[in-house]
Amino acid sequence: MTSVTALPSHPRRRPVLSRRGAFPLHASILVGLLAASSAPTPLYAIYQAAWHFSALTLTIVFSAYALALLVALLTAGTLSDHLGRRPVLAAALLAEAAAMGVFATAQGTSALIAARILQGLATGVATSAVGAALLDFEDPDRPGRATAANGIAPVAGMAVGVLAATALVQYAPAPTRTVYLLLLLLFTAQAVAVLLTPETAFPHVGAWRSLRPAIAVARASRPAMAFAAPGVVAAWAMGGFYSSLGPSLARLIAPHAAPATGGLVFFTLTAAAGLAGHSTRALPARAVSLAGTALLIPGALLTLSGPHLHSLSALFAGTAMAGAGFGAVTQAALRLLLPPADPGERAGTLAAYYVLSYLAMSVPAVLAGLLTNLFGLQTALSLYAGTVILLTLLGLARAVRQPRTA
Repeated sequence: MTSVTALPSHPRRRPVLSRRGAFPLHASILVGLLAASSAPTPLYAIYQAAWHFSALTLTIVFSAYALALLVALLTAGTLSDHLGRRPVLAAALLAEAAAMGVFATAQGTSALIAARILQGLATGVATSAVGAALLDFEDPDRPGRATAANGIAPVAGMAVGVLAATALVQYAPAPTRTVYLLLLLLFTAQAVAVLLTPETAFPHVGAWRSLRPAIAVARASRPAMAFAAPGVVAAWAMGGFYSSLGPSLARLIAPHAAPATGGLVFFTLTAAAGLAGHSTRALPARAVSLAGTALLIPGALLTLSGPHLHSLSALFAGTAMAGAGFGAVTQAALRLLLPPADPGERAGTLAAYYVLSYLAMSVPAVLAGLLTNLFGLQTALSLYAGTVILLTLLGLARAVRQPRTA
């Protein structure tokens, strides 16, 4: 009990941001984390040209991040509930900054994979902590703001990251270093700023026990998870495809297009997702989830038609439609999952959502890379899109039949 009662007095000895100021800081951290996760996407073509690796290696590099993030979420997803938000988040941000340093100095695929693993571990620890902190700092007079931020900030961050990296590829010197050095500075500054915020989760026993791999969905949120899970799986599986193989697909359709075209594919996905998440935040979450899931089907079909029609327009239209579905599904899922959870269950419930999401994103992406190596990108695309459509139809059928308990 001594350590628990003594620790809250320390923050009073140093400058502390107000709770109102802490909310946008934590939202910016979530944006920064996901911007860093998507920043390598436009650079993959440069890495492939320089280091001559295959599509399978590319998806392994991509999935190393997602799988490391899963490990972090399964083991440290509730750590901030036990040790406090500030120390966990500050340490994770410094680790994220270190990962950016590894990216900036990478000379081959092994360093790239190492950077993605470190980044995944840091992001997994940070996302559950910062997501829970947003809920802790929510203004009682503006309910739902934190849930909206948890849904919109990640896709906004991915859009910002891929757009900034794409611009740097076109116009900046040393694009494979510049973007990472800028992110390194950002995460270091955010780590310092976090230490100036109020603590909302004070230490208590069980930190070591919480590191045992587990999925901790709040009991009150479990019906919502059962309802939303099929759509979440289908949406993040599509996101994994666009993130890892979207640039390769753009080159297949238009081999002589500008190098930035590949990065703009993933930007289109995330920008559409952010707009859809923002515009549907006040609509009934259950209906938004179903509509977003349904949108994935025409999005996949349009994307599938791109190589056959040799049309970038079809690719971008399908990507935008799939992105709108992605944004609607993710935003609605969080609105269904987080409000029923008690404050002490928020980090665990959010971590469980991200475990499901990144598992759905990484495993199919690796399989797509393997299929691309075996049968070519166009055949892999057909199999991937067909599988997502089947998952979507099964998910819609199950969701429609489920009683209205979510």
